[in-house]
Amino acid sequence: MIRALKRVRRLGLRARLIAAFLLVAVIAAGTTATLIYQEARSAILQQAQDTAVAQLRDQIGAQTVTLPMTRTSLHELCTVLARQGKPHPWTVFAEYGSLRASNVMATTSTVVTQELRGRAGTNPHGSFQRVVKDGQPWLTIGMPVLIGSDDPRREQPTGIMVYAVMPLTTEDDNVKAMVSAARDGALPALAVALVPALLAARSVLRPVRDLRRAASSMGKGRLDTRIEVKGSDELADLAWTFNESAEALERSVEELQKAEARARRFAADVSHELRTPLAGMLAVTEVLDEDADRLDPDTAAAVRLVSAETGKLATLVEDLMEISRFDARAAELNLDEVDVAETIAKTLQRRRWEEQVAVELPVGIRAMLDPRRFDIVVANLVGNALRHGGAPVRITLRAEERAEGVRVVTEVHDGGPGIAPAVLPHIFDRFFKADAARTRSAGSGLGLAITLENVRLHGGTVRAANRPEGGAVFTVELPLRQPGGEDRS
Repeated sequence: MIRALKRVRRLGLRARLIAAFLLVAVIAAGTTATLIYQEARSAILQQAQDTAVAQLRDQIGAQTVTLPMTRTSLHELCTVLARQGKPHPWTVFAEYGSLRASNVMATTSTVVTQELRGRAGTNPHGSFQRVVKDGQPWLTIGMPVLIGSDDPRREQPTGIMVYAVMPLTTEDDNVKAMVSAARDGALPALAVALVPALLAARSVLRPVRDLRRAASSMGKGRLDTRIEVKGSDELADLAWTFNESAEALERSVEELQKAEARARRFAADVSHELRTPLAGMLAVTEVLDEDADRLDPDTAAAVRLVSAETGKLATLVEDLMEISRFDARAAELNLDEVDVAETIAKTLQRRRWEEQVAVELPVGIRAMLDPRRFDIVVANLVGNALRHGGAPVRITLRAEERAEGVRVVTEVHDGGPGIAPAVLPHIFDRFFKADAARTRSAGSGLGLAITLENVRLHGGTVRAANRPEGGAVFTVELPLRQPGGEDRS
């Protein structure tokens, strides 16, 4: 039963509606047919038994008996009564004291029960009983023979008891024919009921399909999707509720987008306004930093601290301006054909990382890249490995043939403890810090986010993972040639 319910639940809503409709039709048809069958069967059998009882009573009343009875006269009585049996021929048995007689060979009936004998013996008007013997239905009637029947007040028992046995085969055949007709008519009725079931399922499922399409459309970002409301039923209320929710969601998203745009604009404006004074501050702090050795120790430490923090602030401002350009979709690629190994080597040389980073850079891999943005990508990944990973830090480069074309694969991996699994999904989020206690670092918190945006601008991918032998690895995959770009190699 539980498995059947689970299978029903796995069916679609349309199939379940049709199944429920047909089930109701079957129950209604079955209940109606059962009630009609019971009433018709009772009417058929009641008519047969009423006719038989009345006929037997009249025939017995019309007979003249002379007491005492002999076996011969008792047999003649049975013969006369059996000849006049209605609505079907009777088999009549008569008992008078120890005498037994009938209109057939056997003088006693195996169909007449002791229950009927007892009831008929105490009822001057007789009694009847329907019995089934060997699968065949019978009507049995027991009735005493009275004398003085012209006046009921003077009726006296004669001691003669008559039992009439009548087969109900015809009535049983009529009942069976009625059952067959009901069964034969049920299948066409169910087939006809399938049509309104399909129509009802269609009318119910149409709003559901509209709701599904609208939800799918909203999931694709079309928040102005609405459902046409028809009627005033529960499904119409559902459509109203959906439209109201969609309208509220659209307003909320618009407000969030406006707030986000204002925040980005504010960050871009602040960064731009800070850039000029920071340039002056950097120039001053660099001069002070160069002369720090000639100052007293406390003043020198303060000067170096101011110089370092000013440098971090300048880096943060530059990163904020860079990320603002990506948000404003103002970032552009200035592609040039470069030797990738040579570009990576220059990045390390420019930042004096040659001694700290091992390289595996095969020559001859030339790709169409934006040299400045690729330099930022490599510098951010290597700088991140040097600051937060552990030695040795290694860069590898290779070209791989893929279904979508040749890819330039650059890997930066370190020998550190790796990245916690819970951190990996957020490693490229802006201002995300893997260690909440590490609130201060040399980076701005935007380096990996800028790396991700630069790689996407090239049409590539970047991912972070942990190596089985330990340490983290960042893999950058860039197309060797940009789609539609000219192959200069």
